[in-house]
Amino acid sequence: MTDGKSIAFWEEYDCCPYLGSARADLDATARYLEREYLTQYSNAHIVLLRPSMSFMLVQTPDPLTLKEVLPNFSRTSHIFLPVNDCRNPAIAEGGSHWSLLLVSVVDGVAFHYDSLHPSNATSAALTAEKMSTLLGKKLVLKDLEDSPQQENSSDCGVFVCILMKHLLLGKLLKAARGEKIGMSMANKQIDASKVRKEMLGIIENFRREGERRRRRTKDERGLD
Repeated sequence: MTDGKSIAFWEEYDCCPYLGSARADLDATARYLEREYLTQYSNAHIVLLRPSMSFMLVQTPDPLTLKEVLPNFSRTSHIFLPVNDCRNPAIAEGGSHWSLLLVSVVDGVAFHYDSLHPSNATSAALTAEKMSTLLGKKLVLKDLEDSPQQENSSDCGVFVCILMKHLLLGKLLKAARGEKIGMSMANKQIDASKVRKEMLGIIENFRREGERRRRRTKDERGLD
């Protein structure tokens, strides 16, 4: 569970007081995995949707109207979506719990990983339904009851981050073409404290890079 406070990821880190919130961890993890790993796999057609995009998808009556603003999924094999339990479309940063939905487009299956099972079962079903409409393809929802479970009320975002990383790096990107992949995360041990420190390190590195870019831009403008 988390307060769900929004964190502007790149330019606004300097003034943001919510470093380490679930939304920031999820956003940072997606960007990190895309830049550090997915770019090395030109044949991988995997999409990591941001929390804000997932929320918009669920709250939009007709998801087909979002095709202009969402990625083109025509060649996509898998889609990662953070799932939030917020029900009020007027509160984009609401909700108290995050889980992970991994849509295997090629198999027509949506795998749900909930560290407080079955807290997000309804939200996951709704998200899968919206994705099914968007893709024009039936999706079978598999709620994985053997997903690793958190021991407190504050680590859901951390669990989503580490599950996303392990599923991407340890399963999808390692598999040979056509190979069947077991998607269960049973017996996966998660050290939430260690993962949280890793996430904060990633965020801090992005913040520093943002500062370097701003300084470089400022210097270049000064030369004009």
